Amino acid sequence: MRFARHVVVAAPLAGLLLGFVDFLWIKFLPSPVAGLGNSLATWAVAAFLLTYWGRWRLPVSVAAAIVCLVLAVPSYYLAASLIQNDDWANLYNATAVVWMGFGVVAGLVFGAGGVLARGTGWWRLPALALPAAVLFAEALLQALRIGDPSYPAGEQLAYAALVAGLGALAIALLARTWRDRLLTLAWSVPLTAGGWLLLTVAGFR
Repeated sequence: MRFARHVVVAAPLAGLLLGFVDFLWIKFLPSPVAGLGNSLATWAVAAFLLTYWGRWRLPVSVAAAIVCLVLAVPSYYLAASLIQNDDWANLYNATAVVWMGFGVVAGLVFGAGGVLARGTGWWRLPALALPAAVLFAEALLQALRIGDPSYPAGEQLAYAALVAGLGALAIALLARTWRDRLLTLAWSVPLTAGGWLLLTVAGFR
């Protein structure tokens, strides 16, 4: 029962904090750092870290990650309503529902990844590569926008460099040995390509 209560408290609280802090991050921090708050990759990494640190069983972890990301969406819009008087309907409108849908998908993948990354099977290293891969994929999306007149080249380059650097940092911190770091980096290459393709198909371009 203590285990169940811990998950029931941790997942919703993490979601509420993620959404609220995310809004404050975007509103008050300068570019390019502020861009991390408006990033699907950042939320995916948050779901991974929740289950990686939570040490829960796989089904519980996936559910916790989904709850966290889904609740983060109305929490973000709640913060916007309280702080800058945005429309309260944003908490449940079509845009919010779409983001909640992305939260379910990301929670399934990255919630499971956080558990598998602590295992001992062959899947440990590709799971460890997931945070870096999603960050690298977002960096690639940003880099490919350079030259598009709709996006300032300097800002795109700075943000792409920031996100790529965070991906490298994720590998350095999550992998335990230099061998694991190199293998995790290698796994991140195909995962980055797959992530970039999925983000592009989903309209993030």
